[in-house]
Amino acid sequence: MPRVGVSSIRRRQTIEATIAAIHAHGYDALTMARIASRAGMSAGLIAHYFGSKGELLAATMRSLLTDLQALVSRRLAEAGPAPRARIAAIVSANFDETQSTPQIVAAWLAFWGQVPHEPALRRLQRVYSRRLESNLRRELGRMGLGEAERARLAECVASLIDGIWMRAALSDGDLDAPAARRLVLETLDLHLAARGIGTAIVTENEKKRKSA
Repeated sequence: MPRVGVSSIRRRQTIEATIAAIHAHGYDALTMARIASRAGMSAGLIAHYFGSKGELLAATMRSLLTDLQALVSRRLAEAGPAPRARIAAIVSANFDETQSTPQIVAAWLAFWGQVPHEPALRRLQRVYSRRLESNLRRELGRMGLGEAERARLAECVASLIDGIWMRAALSDGDLDAPAARRLVLETLDLHLAARGIGTAIVTENEKKRKSA
């Protein structure tokens, strides 16, 4: 956790500098000096407020996850009550253009690479995974799916989201967000159709997003 005393502006500057430095150099070559030069702060001050490199990565990922959760909440508020539209909102938020830049994709790859080695990062990964699958299960349950069935389908959709992110991170870091959203939702619709659940009714919000 960042030490008490760092301002919100300095914290944001340091996190943005960390994301940029990971993208430029990779996590293994990441140093406090490289972050400091981008943040306009001294390396010693960053180490004082954030601790180790691992703690700084954890703070960065907490910030990204907070941003993602705020985006999911906003998209859900816009989606209306239809469960298919709300699932589309969750998927859309996970592939929002603000979340899909090469810099942020690189930060996520660094995070996933360190999860097996850092207990704090493992906890963050569990929070992210549980929150995503819980949101999906809730909306799938409103479509009439039983508990076991909606759990399997939520895991399928969540795995697709993570897998697309991982492939983008391992390639050139360029994530095609519209194509990713289409792939996940088309796969979901195939599974729903196999269970006799039609998705012909699309909300006005979905139509607007598809035409954007």
